Amino acid sequence: MKISTQLFILLAISFVLSCKRNSSSDHSGWGTYAGSKDGNRYSSNNQITLKNVNQLKVAWIYSSHDRDTGNRSQNQCNPIMVGGVLYATSPKLKLFALDAATGTQKWLFDPALQEGSKKDDPLAYYKVCRGVVYWEDENGGNKRIFYSVGSKTYAIDAGTGLPVKNFGKGGYLDLTENLGRKVNSFVSGTTPGVIYKDILITGARVSESEDAAPGHIRAYDALTGKLRWIFHTIPHPGEKGFETWPDSTAWKRLGAANNWSGMALDEKRGIVYIPLGSIGGDFYGGNRAGQNLFANSLIALNAATGTYIWHYQVVHHDLWDRDLPANPNLVTIQHNGKTIDAVAQITKHGFIFMFDRTNGQPVFPIEEKKVPTAGLPGEHVWPTQPIPSLPEPFARQKFGPEDVTELSPATHADMLAQYSKVKYRTMFSPPSKNGAWIFPGFDGGGEWGGAAVDPESKIMYISNSEMPWAQVMIDVPKNNFEHTLQGMGHAIYNKYCISCHGPELKGNGTAYPSLVNINKKYNADQAGKIIDNGRNMMPSFKQITANEKKALLAFILKLPAMAADAKIIPKEPVSASGKTTVQVPYTMNGYNRFVDKDGYPGIKPPWGCLDAVDLATGKLLWKVPLGEYPELTKKGIPITGTELYGGPLVTKGDLVFIAATKDEKIRAFDKHTGKQVWAAKLPAAGYATPATYAVNGKQYVVIACGGGKIGSKSGDTYVCFALP
Repeated sequence: MKISTQLFILLAISFVLSCKRNSSSDHSGWGTYAGSKDGNRYSSNNQITLKNVNQLKVAWIYSSHDRDTGNRSQNQCNPIMVGGVLYATSPKLKLFALDAATGTQKWLFDPALQEGSKKDDPLAYYKVCRGVVYWEDENGGNKRIFYSVGSKTYAIDAGTGLPVKNFGKGGYLDLTENLGRKVNSFVSGTTPGVIYKDILITGARVSESEDAAPGHIRAYDALTGKLRWIFHTIPHPGEKGFETWPDSTAWKRLGAANNWSGMALDEKRGIVYIPLGSIGGDFYGGNRAGQNLFANSLIALNAATGTYIWHYQVVHHDLWDRDLPANPNLVTIQHNGKTIDAVAQITKHGFIFMFDRTNGQPVFPIEEKKVPTAGLPGEHVWPTQPIPSLPEPFARQKFGPEDVTELSPATHADMLAQYSKVKYRTMFSPPSKNGAWIFPGFDGGGEWGGAAVDPESKIMYISNSEMPWAQVMIDVPKNNFEHTLQGMGHAIYNKYCISCHGPELKGNGTAYPSLVNINKKYNADQAGKIIDNGRNMMPSFKQITANEKKALLAFILKLPAMAADAKIIPKEPVSASGKTTVQVPYTMNGYNRFVDKDGYPGIKPPWGCLDAVDLATGKLLWKVPLGEYPELTKKGIPITGTELYGGPLVTKGDLVFIAATKDEKIRAFDKHTGKQVWAAKLPAAGYATPATYAVNGKQYVVIACGGGKIGSKSGDTYVCFALP
């Protein structure tokens, strides 16, 4: 009887551990990106509380020593912890394993040293990887880390740090393959996918221009790397949504509608929830009439087969780069006397859309509201856009002249004059040459840092930037294609580079560097490698032909033409495939933040906030500025907040932890009131989401300090905090 009782207890423990390992609702560890497969950035660890958080000290610091000394590198990784081991990546996308309690390195995998890699291609440049995926088989015999480096998704043995050579193509997946057509343009893994049983479900970042690769969702066997299923985000003939495209060939020529921002998984039901971005060619849709399904949609798929279950399109015929920017959150709420398993999706424009997980029915009413439709010639503006009645918006929804900054009378007058040059001021005003305000801006509102949800209180916490951006369209110059190498290069520049670096190559601040006099910094070989490989958030442009690259370099570097160059100059501009093409008639004149001469946002504060929204009632509970400019505080100006990159985590210990600010701090807030209760200075800005976990009964909080964005210095450390 005693043996049977012991056996029963062992079986029960085994069952519980198995459930914890495979359950998306286990919040005791941080074993996946965003903490758990429900995407909620919540931890049930409560050793650190409101009462003792002010005692937090640095427990360890780990440095990878590979930041870019030119302050262009970043690190947006949200690390995971499994079995006392922390797995994370560096600015150069080295993967490493640390003792999670001490920060001692166990192993390091450097993709630049792998067979077929070159020091100058593309791994020598700094990329973005926001997290990694852990998988083990039922017997625990195979334990792997999946993570992406550009277009390669590696399978790494979690114990040794070595590639699993019998997986995929000798240890990795090639994300440019299995897309249904030949792909010449940029494809890269950024935010990790999810594991369902023995299936790895993946998305990818692709180009934002008209030559974008398809953004189809793919699932692979986690053991072998073989393709298990694919869901076409631009429907093929006979598939759901195909009939909504007026042009029946759209699936052959258009791309994007991709998942770059993460997913959430209802493991019990076997449903994966996937937010998608816009169709390639962000700001002019004359070549893509219709609603553009499934772009800008939240889709629910059978995780085992990829079969369509439901979708909801949050923006129709997107002309404003309103990609769904973060993984959705799964939460159970009481509404109208019913228990609803819901999925909540934040957006760049400051809304939260909530649906019944099982059928996609909105939890709160959503109204299709009429919007302006006077677009550019050839455009097909959709006449309505969906606006949720609740939850209440977490970001301001208008930017009028009364909202222009008043830091000083002179600043106000200058910025008001600039404000008046942009004609259209309502949300969803179509792109035009007269300009429109994008507010919240192209980077949110909500962004890739995502939202945290407390499953007990049903309260969502969101980091929210409130920065206006100006969207001004220009004619793509048509008379610049002289039959010279530099003329050809100018045409190539107008197609691929003008929206970021501007018509005069001046760029825009620190985010989009100037190319004026770039020949003093790079020679043709160096600049060519950056075009091939990309750098930071600039994608690779390997898809352009050798002749196109030579012409582009001649234009931006002001290189003299050689006699032999005449042989490569076509009579008309060519596409990346080498075929004669008609240029898109309009492009944006740059990604223009509305900032004053000192770099401060041209809108009245707050400029960045931490917000709390009750998902059960839909009410905005509180909103506090997040981040500080000390020089403004010294002048007596109340704390303004800063532009934010990175998300929050919420704990059972009544705390919300978040970095994300330009002032290089990590903070803790009372999750009930929004009162700041702790802060610590970081070596560089923590433009990432922190993680928390417990090892041997001790709770730790860790953040990647990568900096590098919006003028911040770059870093290459992880800083971990714990109680003494």
